Amino acid sequence: MSKDFSTMEDSNPSANTSIHEVSDPTRRVVLRGGLGALMGAMGAAGWGLGGCASLADMGSSSGAGALLGFKSVPVATVDAVSVPPGYVTQALAAWGEPVGLSGEMPAFRFDASNSAAEQQAQMGMHHDGIHYFPIDGSSTHGLLVMNHEYTDDGLLHPDGMKTWTAAKVKKSQAAHGISVIEIEWLDQRWQHVQPSPWARRITAESPITLSGPAAGHALMKTAADASGTRVRGTLNNCASGLTPWGTYLSCEENFSNYFNCTTPPDAHGKRWGLKKVDAALYRWHEFDERFDASRHPNEPNRFGWVVEIDPFNPSSTPIKRTALGRAAHEGAMVAVTRDNHAVIYMGEDARFEYIYKFVSRDPIQPGGARANATLLDHGTLFVARFDTDGKGAWLPLVHGQGPLTPANGFADQGEVLIKTRQASDLLGGTKMDRPEWTAVDPKTRKVYCTLTNNSQRGADKFPGVDAANPRVNNTMGHIIEWLDDGDFDGIRLTWQHFVLAGNAASSRPNARGNVKGNAFGCPDGLWIDGRGVLWIETDMSTKDMGQGDLAELGHNALLAADPSTGEIRRFLVGPAGCEITGATGTPDGCTMFINIQHPGESPSERSDPDAPRKISNWPDQRPDGRPRSATLVIRKADGGMIGT
Repeated sequence: MSKDFSTMEDSNPSANTSIHEVSDPTRRVVLRGGLGALMGAMGAAGWGLGGCASLADMGSSSGAGALLGFKSVPVATVDAVSVPPGYVTQALAAWGEPVGLSGEMPAFRFDASNSAAEQQAQMGMHHDGIHYFPIDGSSTHGLLVMNHEYTDDGLLHPDGMKTWTAAKVKKSQAAHGISVIEIEWLDQRWQHVQPSPWARRITAESPITLSGPAAGHALMKTAADASGTRVRGTLNNCASGLTPWGTYLSCEENFSNYFNCTTPPDAHGKRWGLKKVDAALYRWHEFDERFDASRHPNEPNRFGWVVEIDPFNPSSTPIKRTALGRAAHEGAMVAVTRDNHAVIYMGEDARFEYIYKFVSRDPIQPGGARANATLLDHGTLFVARFDTDGKGAWLPLVHGQGPLTPANGFADQGEVLIKTRQASDLLGGTKMDRPEWTAVDPKTRKVYCTLTNNSQRGADKFPGVDAANPRVNNTMGHIIEWLDDGDFDGIRLTWQHFVLAGNAASSRPNARGNVKGNAFGCPDGLWIDGRGVLWIETDMSTKDMGQGDLAELGHNALLAADPSTGEIRRFLVGPAGCEITGATGTPDGCTMFINIQHPGESPSERSDPDAPRKISNWPDQRPDGRPRSATLVIRKADGGMIGT
């Protein structure tokens, strides 16, 4: 999510040596003169081929355009979805549609008058990270698990925010979190199965367990939870991840926005952006005391974690895995080492924050979720340092090592993880331009991370350019790639830029000179499909869209890249005011799912009930309705593999 209203931004005052002090800003900008071919061709990444054409029929990625077999779509500014010729789309599971809980299927009211109790049984607002879980390996029957990042209360309530009540707080909290739904391919279209034994909503009120080194820590204990192990709810769930043992990882991002802090925060609270809440965003603290950080200073420490969920066990309790560190988590992409350990790559979407990885202590065991129930509670968290020579290092966040000692405010490993930002400051991690989603290619073993933008880079009192973040006032963003030495758990790395986003007006090439036809800005979501295509989703802010460097880029888009050639083509353009986010697919590669988030969003990024309708009415196109986030299904009309 690329929003400028995050209170977590610009809270990194650390004085550790930054790369910009020792580096040549152009050293690693390999795409200014064209992208060199990456190592090898992409292979299948966990997709079976089902009834679709084989990979041999599709060709390898060794030739230009071999992976990208569609005609690029032009920039668009209409309130509709644009896709290449031969492709069809379908909106599915929009905000407010019943999730499918047996006996609880309230219909969505287009004036948004559903109650909080009804919303708790409906799809949440503002869909984000998503994954398809096949049932018995099927490409025509499975579960969709998705995040609901935040709420626009101007749309959520009939009269918007003209008044503020306890009932509105409850409804807003019910529209957050995660949905699990069952879907099936029937009558030549995907259908939402209702009711379903797997249907589930996890909200900002649901019981969540804390596990790992920070569970039970003194900084996690509150008046309502003296044990420091039980949390009410998850919120601001942004990007997601999939584990090899079949669970879903949901990432809590800009949690500080929800906590009101009227007294001056201590150094810890200040580093995490605590301050008086913006009344235009959330006013939960007025009717839910736990969101008043001045009265309950430890409550914010219980958010900002990666949450693990078993989608096939609707009675299971979600778990916040504290060993993975606390951050404004944007993603959690899992890779597997040759000796079967889990490695999770994570970005933190805030200006001048860090890229992390977690390496499990123990190998993955056969037997699914039950056999790996505590795997993510033990291991080592690292922060990335990108050096000027194209090399780098993973720095361990381990209590007692280096500066992470009681003398520097870290009494134990739990405190290191609760204060992940402060620990990374002391270790000298590289301050990045808002690291968001990560993607891992299991064939080449390369890792990619989007740096969506950073308009403060090089501004007064802010860090200047460095090798990894080479542009002042980086409004366009870029994508960085690296290869860990030896294996995914290596402590050294080699890196370069995959792409510097840009447009013709800014003379910032985005790949092999593909500026004019396929320019883009603010890369956000990433996904590598089974054929090796790197899918890039954009999230230009609505207040900046069409302005300055982003002029002539139209609406946010989904692009496809061939990593072996550097070619990038625009595959899809979204409706007005939306963000393109979340990407997943069926095992046969013939259906792709993405999320259309906040269509109709106004430049203020918050709305009264009427403003969005002036921008978008997608997907219902009802004059009396409201724009609704929804999952978009993408298929080829001939039933072939996506992208061919």
